[in-house]
Amino acid sequence: MKDVALPAGVIEYDETGSGPPVVLLHGLLMDHTVWDEVVPLLPEGFRYVRPVLPLGSHRRPMRAGADLTLRGQVRIVADFLDALGLEDVTLVHSDWGGALFLTAYGWDRRVARQVILPCEAFDNFPPGLPGKLLTAAVRVPGGLGLRFAARQLRVGPLRRLPMLFGWMARRPVPDEVVRRWTEPVLRDPAVLRDLYAYCRAPVAKPELVRNTEALRGFTGDALVLWSPGNRIMPPAHGRRLAALLPAGRYAEVPGAYVLSMHDQPATVAREIGTFLTTRAAPKP
Repeated sequence: MKDVALPAGVIEYDETGSGPPVVLLHGLLMDHTVWDEVVPLLPEGFRYVRPVLPLGSHRRPMRAGADLTLRGQVRIVADFLDALGLEDVTLVHSDWGGALFLTAYGWDRRVARQVILPCEAFDNFPPGLPGKLLTAAVRVPGGLGLRFAARQLRVGPLRRLPMLFGWMARRPVPDEVVRRWTEPVLRDPAVLRDLYAYCRAPVAKPELVRNTEALRGFTGDALVLWSPGNRIMPPAHGRRLAALLPAGRYAEVPGAYVLSMHDQPATVAREIGTFLTTRAAPKP
């Protein structure tokens, strides 16, 4: 793993290959390894960069007092692209939808293309039954509810409940993967502090919708690669995102839930690979 110092703190990242940069993001209580089965299947000739965002599975705590609200997390993504000097980035979103707001905040100058897998969008923050559990966990002071939820993820039968990972992944997530994802927040109080700071920050639903719809101003090619069988990120949101993006197109990953890169890695790699190596026809 490499690392880079940002104003908010040190971000670790993995990278492989060389060429135009493709930055693959992850969701809450996950890290870059969510992409492990897809990256080896992607085409050569690209630089695949996977940052570990401070969303609970990061091993390097952020600086005390860092802005870890939703806007602050989006700033971290922008600062990461700046710090690595990446140009003409293909940005790949999954589960966490905050980086969709780079355009709304005017921080997307390094992003040329986007791939949007099932993720938070419009007013679906935090999403579905897992979002309801997260909301309840944050009500427990000091992040103790979040730590309790992370412990439940380590118990196989509980992890498969709809409010945890049951509707996130159709194919069960292995114990060793979940142990890796939950170890930092259970071991390090500063990582728990970071996650709690993000989760307890208020969000205004109308603002979330406006910030998502600001993608109308993103003119680069975009692929919305949705899983219509998932119950957390509404299927209608996928088509809605593709419709509002000026150069957006829509494709589906059948047989997958939110974590389509885990459920159907070959399909996800094929769709992303085709997108990377071809140019979309303009919308009529």
